[in-house]
Amino acid sequence: MDINKVQKLYGLIGYPLSHSFSKRYFAEKFEQENIADSFYELFPIPKIEDLPALVASHPNLIGLNVTIPYKEQILPFLDEIEEGAAAAGAVNTVLIKEGKKVGYNSDVYGFTTSVENTIERHQLKIEKALILGTGGAAKAVKFALERSGREVKYVSRTKAEDRYSYEDLTQDIFEEYKLIVNTTPLGMAPKVDTFPNIPYHYISDSHLCFDLVYNPEATLFLQKAQQEGARILNGLEMLYLQAEKSWEIWTTN
Repeated sequence: MDINKVQKLYGLIGYPLSHSFSKRYFAEKFEQENIADSFYELFPIPKIEDLPALVASHPNLIGLNVTIPYKEQILPFLDEIEEGAAAAGAVNTVLIKEGKKVGYNSDVYGFTTSVENTIERHQLKIEKALILGTGGAAKAVKFALERSGREVKYVSRTKAEDRYSYEDLTQDIFEEYKLIVNTTPLGMAPKVDTFPNIPYHYISDSHLCFDLVYNPEATLFLQKAQQEGARILNGLEMLYLQAEKSWEIWTTN
């Protein structure tokens, strides 16, 4: 198929993209909703500097999703950045309109809706959250949680003023922070035998553990947390929610 002959082209940039099912998701959406003359393609670009050439070579390109490792790297290549994405410091959705590339963050909407619905459904009392990882997805999660009035702390391999190191984590910290969000790729297929190195024995039935990974359905992080009694949630609902939000951005702006 010649994608340049399609009237409306959408796609996903990242590297690599073997883990993504965005193409299938949008193909099914186009078919089910009778959306004509639209196509969604994967664009595995080896470096973010390839973005201008990609856009120039596809004049019918209307929208892009952005995944690892480009959610932060893409910022200097955009003409405008929507307020929420600027505050989050990361972009996962790009609207291309009248020659301008405008960045948005639909991860914020997807994460907020998914996690808040779960907290409400299980009547959990959560005021503080630990975020495992410090990348683009972590920034969106931090922004979403702080916007909802929760206190947030990053956990990373190196200690800094705004974060704990993995070695810092104690029972007292886990008694204080009841939401634990994994934003790292640890546990994602095909490396399903990896997991964040946290003291799982401090997790209890008052915790909610959220993994942005959705393949496999239950990562080792989630399995270990569930064994300690925690409520668990993977990133699949968030994926659907952010995808629908992306579609709304592309079609209503």
